[in-house]
Amino acid sequence: MSTQLEQWVAGETEVKTATVKKVIELMDEGNTVPFIARYRKEVTGGLDEVQIKQIHDKWQYAVNLAERKEEVIRLIDEQGKLTEELKRDITQATQLQRVEDLYRPYKQKRRTRATKAKEKGLEPLALLVWKQELSDVTGKAEEFLSEEYALKTVEDVLKGVNDIIAEWVSDEAEYREYIRSETFKRGQIHAEAKDSNKDEKGVYEMYYDYDEAVRSLVSHRILALNRGEKEEVLKVSVEPPTERILEYLKRNVITNQANQETVKILQDAIEDSFKRLIHPAVEREVRNSLTEKAEGQSIEVFSKNLKNLLLQPPLKGKTVLGVDPAYRTGCKLAVVDETGKVHDVSVMYPTAPKHDTAGAEKIVMDFINRFDVELIAIGNGTASRETEQFISDVINKHTLDIPYMIVNEAGASVYSASKLAREEFPDLQVEERSAASIARRVQDPLAELVKIDPKSIGVGQYQHDVAQKALNESLTFVVETAVNQVGVNVNTASPALLQYVAGLSKTVANNIVTKRNEDGKFINRNQLRQIPRLGAKTYEQGIGFLRVPDGENPFDRTPIHPESYEQAKQLLWLVECDMEDVGTEKLSEKLNNVDAGVMAEELAIGEPTLRDIISALKKPERDPRDDLPKPLLKQNVLSMEDLQQGMEMQGTVRNVVDFGVFVDIGVKQDGLVHISKMSNKFVKHPMDITSVGDVVTVWVENIDIDKGRIALSMVNGNK
Repeated sequence: MSTQLEQWVAGETEVKTATVKKVIELMDEGNTVPFIARYRKEVTGGLDEVQIKQIHDKWQYAVNLAERKEEVIRLIDEQGKLTEELKRDITQATQLQRVEDLYRPYKQKRRTRATKAKEKGLEPLALLVWKQELSDVTGKAEEFLSEEYALKTVEDVLKGVNDIIAEWVSDEAEYREYIRSETFKRGQIHAEAKDSNKDEKGVYEMYYDYDEAVRSLVSHRILALNRGEKEEVLKVSVEPPTERILEYLKRNVITNQANQETVKILQDAIEDSFKRLIHPAVEREVRNSLTEKAEGQSIEVFSKNLKNLLLQPPLKGKTVLGVDPAYRTGCKLAVVDETGKVHDVSVMYPTAPKHDTAGAEKIVMDFINRFDVELIAIGNGTASRETEQFISDVINKHTLDIPYMIVNEAGASVYSASKLAREEFPDLQVEERSAASIARRVQDPLAELVKIDPKSIGVGQYQHDVAQKALNESLTFVVETAVNQVGVNVNTASPALLQYVAGLSKTVANNIVTKRNEDGKFINRNQLRQIPRLGAKTYEQGIGFLRVPDGENPFDRTPIHPESYEQAKQLLWLVECDMEDVGTEKLSEKLNNVDAGVMAEELAIGEPTLRDIISALKKPERDPRDDLPKPLLKQNVLSMEDLQQGMEMQGTVRNVVDFGVFVDIGVKQDGLVHISKMSNKFVKHPMDITSVGDVVTVWVENIDIDKGRIALSMVNGNK
């Protein structure tokens, strides 16, 4: 059985069956996805984290499906109704829906109209009508008249027969499959206004009288319709190709046209079955399937956006002035040095209602002069543009060689009020913590953003409308993958960051920080074996991702796993270098001349592992984020009135959705690049072109100052 499941997973994931088998074995042994992806490349053929997780998820589905098949076969067998043909159909099913369709006729039902008719003894007559063997249905029906069962007329009897046959038609698996398929292929989604008074802003106006083919519905429209329905603004229904379906059912059920009385009874039963039983169920299934697809797409978009946000390049080694803009309560300031330590905080009031620009200017210049500020980070929330204008004016007035940047502050307020923030900054007010968090997001976005619930970072579409369990699982996987790809400094990492390291739990993460606070910095990886609750398996899974930058052993600051230290030492010896040469030009030159294939054989390790060791020895503290384009730094501000059609600009992608991308071009409102304006070629999804955090070149297409809308294009319309 497991071989069949492995073959199915291999087909679904397009990975060799032997590799699928090995990945499943590794996971069954308690290995984590990041560990397998990084340190078991020989076994997996170099699969990445996403591919390994996909194998795991498909395997879980296959196992659950196999268990359900066994259960269904047992339940039908206990009723004495299991045939070889039925058993074969269930065994060969590849979808859970198909298994449930086959089980439907044998499922214990609540009392339906059909079960009540059967209790009145009408099943034998229904069977005769179903088989179309009667020449006189009315005459036969008279034999079933009964005072006891309130069957006083032939009509009463035939009504019961109708109910039984309607349920038989509804329970036929092949019919269900056909009807579901036809509804997907030829059905229409219809939406109409249910209560437009509940839609004050006209958000759902386009759906007040709306029709679209089921097959062409895109994810964001599905979720919008669902939301409108949930808010009781819209009434949404699925309109199937009824005539086509009824024609199919009649063609398959009615095989003998000789007796028109029988034909009429069967036609009525078929129409009743479709209208009363099949269509409502199939409509639910179609809506659920569409929602599942849309949620999957939405979660995927959210996950990719989050990944790109987490992996934004850090601006290391800079003293940053963080600014959390506001109106009435004032803009909070925090100066954070290159290590992330907060040196001073203040509040200024350059915006309405106080407009104290002179006082604010004094505070900013005092901070800049006292702490040698090298960069100003401004949150993009309320009053952001006015604050940006003020900062830009100060920079230009004093001809400062200090750039500023706009930082996505989503979730900063959630973090500021959290227990973690109170522990980190016990002496700061909530808003001051927020300013410090904004500054730290520039210095190391990953380390700061992991402190916030990913859902609060707000880089998705309809993220509150999707299945929260699936969303949480996907986002947690994204954070884990990002953290382990980058690696973690065990001497500076917060518990929030450490808990995402492969194999580590929240408890172990807290224990590491407690030990560090009590005994001082770790000087080697081996010391982590003494951490309470950090056993041998946990150590094996996580240690390669935990770095000790200033430790005794140069290998401890690299991604090289301790299990490969001996081979790494041998390699150094073979190229006539030693531990002190790690990261030097001398060692890099020697390693450039190594034949990886020959050397791997000599060291008795896999070539992929050797290549990773060589990369780590050349650049021991390499950060994969450094290869990505740096954030956009500015010194001047623009207003919407400054924009002109055709103007070429650079901007930062703030959000990616199904229908396009929102780009911050430095004015009050982010501009929208519609999917149709992203390329001269067909674009299936905006994700194929760009990601959150990317710096892109755009051209202004249209400006609507009244509505605060900017239409942008990534295609140069001036050519």
